[in-house]
Amino acid sequence: NNSLTAKFFHSLPFKLTKAQIRVWKDIYESLGSERPMNRLVQGDVGSGKTVVAALAACQAIDAGYQAALMAPTEILAEQHFKKIISWLEPFGVRVVWLSGKQKAKEKREALAAIEDGAELVVGTHAIIQPDVKFKALGLAIVDEQHRFGVRQREALSQKGSMPHTIVMSATPIPRTLAIILYGDLHISVMDELPANR
Repeated sequence: NNSLTAKFFHSLPFKLTKAQIRVWKDIYESLGSERPMNRLVQGDVGSGKTVVAALAACQAIDAGYQAALMAPTEILAEQHFKKIISWLEPFGVRVVWLSGKQKAKEKREALAAIEDGAELVVGTHAIIQPDVKFKALGLAIVDEQHRFGVRQREALSQKGSMPHTIVMSATPIPRTLAIILYGDLHISVMDELPANR
């Protein structure tokens, strides 16, 4: 009950949907495994993938690791950052913003914080640049993964020593096609929207 994951979960001002709980349970169990997770989380825009990703990040942080969330555009990455910082900063989590448009001083400070062990990094493909050095990356999350190339997704995973990986997509992919395209991924589907959406 004193874990960051529990504190964050109990602080949520809304109830998770059955689909979110089901997907979170899949992730929770995979994160507890010694084998690196490689999971696709599929769900419509507004289905609540970000809060499930934040719960996963909390679990990685509880285990002493860093987490990173990479999005394909500055706007989407910034939306994630603002939401996540409002959720997790009250619990003392250091959330770092990293993007290609940052000024030199801001970027130097962000890079130093990441290397120093800042718990969560949110940003664009700037996260996978060679000068970004994580202290202990344990969870890599990629949003709108189809907008990144295979090498870009792998580059984030290679920032850690075999980190768990979650890729998220709002693009519906028929299950049979998903198995062909992403045969190396476990697939979790959020097929329900929260009541107010």
